[in-house]
Amino acid sequence: MTARKNVVNVTIQGADYALRTETSPEHTRAVAEYVDRLISETMDSGGARIESHKAAILAALRIAGDLFEAREHSEAMAAELRALSDEIRPWLPPAKRSS
Repeated sequence: MTARKNVVNVTIQGADYALRTETSPEHTRAVAEYVDRLISETMDSGGARIESHKAAILAALRIAGDLFEAREHSEAMAAELRALSDEIRPWLPPAKRSS
């Protein structure tokens, strides 16, 4: 069954967007506000003001970089948990040792 799509109106850099999404309106608005804030920060950084479309690309690269780092961290944590699980498995009663 397909999740119900919400139509959420957001404003990013003064432009209005009607987004169809399966996430909650609150989540969608929070993400849009985050993107808007990063674009604004990017436009205002470095002294010279840059164009909004270039700032959007730089903000997208920053967000993608954060995502990649979070994924790498998540994968490392999962590997640590698997290693710990393998380490303590022999201590468990035989009935509880299934993989």
